Amino acid sequence: MTDTQDALRRALSFADDYGLQAPIILAPMPGATPVPLSVAVTSGGGMGSCGVLLMTPDQIKSWVLDMRASSNGTFQLNTWIPDPDPIRDQQHETEVRNFLGNWGPAVSETDVDVPLIDFPSQCEAMLEAGPAVISSIMGLYPPEFVARFKAKGIKWFAKATTVAEALQAERAGADVIVAQGMEAGGHKGAFNAADADKNMIGLFSLLPAVSNAVKVPVVASGGIGDPRGVAAALILGASAVEIGTGFLRSPEAKIPNAWADAIGEAEPEDTLVSRVFSGRLGRSIQTRYAMAATAQDTPKPAPYPIQRNLTKAMRDDAVKKNNLDGMQAWAGQSAKLASPISAEQIVMNLWEGAQKLL
Repeated sequence: MTDTQDALRRALSFADDYGLQAPIILAPMPGATPVPLSVAVTSGGGMGSCGVLLMTPDQIKSWVLDMRASSNGTFQLNTWIPDPDPIRDQQHETEVRNFLGNWGPAVSETDVDVPLIDFPSQCEAMLEAGPAVISSIMGLYPPEFVARFKAKGIKWFAKATTVAEALQAERAGADVIVAQGMEAGGHKGAFNAADADKNMIGLFSLLPAVSNAVKVPVVASGGIGDPRGVAAALILGASAVEIGTGFLRSPEAKIPNAWADAIGEAEPEDTLVSRVFSGRLGRSIQTRYAMAATAQDTPKPAPYPIQRNLTKAMRDDAVKKNNLDGMQAWAGQSAKLASPISAEQIVMNLWEGAQKLL
């Protein structure tokens, strides 16, 4: 059997295992996975997703009810594994607040102390919803929670950014490893927030290494935006691909026009990796704020989630005004490959094109 035949067989087997017509998975992007987007992806034969990080248990249940009312397709639910409590520095936070006042509404001291939504309650809501897949990023779920959702037949997809993380996830019981390359838009899923910028590994180096190291299926994530990327990822050992930025220009994604337009124009070098939006490392378009906030003479970002709280007023104001400069405009390095067409058609085009190449 040739490499291309083996890649196609592996992808078709994975798709069959998860009730898909195409081994294409919508990345579970918090705040950017509305129900219509997942419905469109499943209509094209792929897997829908919801990033529940910013959602209360009731909002999670509502999303799932709406999804099931509109589609019988497969979907996953995902949230972040919590970081340790951040070390606070009020003087530094004041410096960051003052800097952010140049880019949006004034930030008050009380804006800093917005609590995270309770992680255990999110886990309970996901468990109660009973999706086909629960996925993780930024670490691993507690063993007791893994045991409970596996008892219900729910599969666990664990995102990893290094071979060491992939092996750790496999030992913890992950059914699938999602290998995330440094090209990916949005947050890097490194287990340790402090050293996330140390292991910047491209997908096409990470993917074969992870595929060789683990026995479970591997999903490729980061910088895949056309059939060539899908086919190449499968040949390098993936059983499926996860795509985020590639879906954001679809009408179902409903992101601000300025962000969608910028994605369509962004060359690989027009993105940057920074902590300036949330305190966690992430790849975004080089907006005016992102460039200014990463300059040497500006205060360093506060840790997550303090920085996220501090930048919220700016980000919300930018969305309201359709002003790219202050938006959290996440984008991967293959952003320009994203098409302004239905997510359903994107899935179909990706898979039909990849099969022809294979």
